[in-house]
Amino acid sequence: MGAQRGKDILLKVADAKGSYVTCAGMRSKRLAFNTQAVDVTDADAVGRWRELLAGSAVQHASIGGAGLFKDAQSDALFRQAFFNGEIPLWQIVLPDFGMLQGSFQITALEYGGAYNGEVTFEIALESAGPITFKEIA
Repeated sequence: MGAQRGKDILLKVADAKGSYVTCAGMRSKRLAFNTQAVDVTDADAVGRWRELLAGSAVQHASIGGAGLFKDAQSDALFRQAFFNGEIPLWQIVLPDFGMLQGSFQITALEYGGAYNGEVTFEIALESAGPITFKEIA
């Protein structure tokens, strides 16, 4: 995979009809995969090195982004999902890599702005179930 433009990463949320709406005005986006290891080290560990239990770790994905709202539909979907405590389906499109899809909960939604600038937002999402991956051909 060669160099890619960051603006080509798309964050999409499902609406009530099951159609995906691209979150408008995203200026920065990030995606992180994490695993919570299960330590099974005991007194017999070789050289006292930590030992981990394979296949038992809890995996999760985190998404974050910031930008400005240009689209009333995506703004309304964010607010509705947060205030209703919903866990909608999301898609994350990474060009020349693939598309991830799964349920994510909005864990932070922040608004801000300077007196002489536009209103901005920051959003943080945490996975709430399995994530599927599909390569983009």
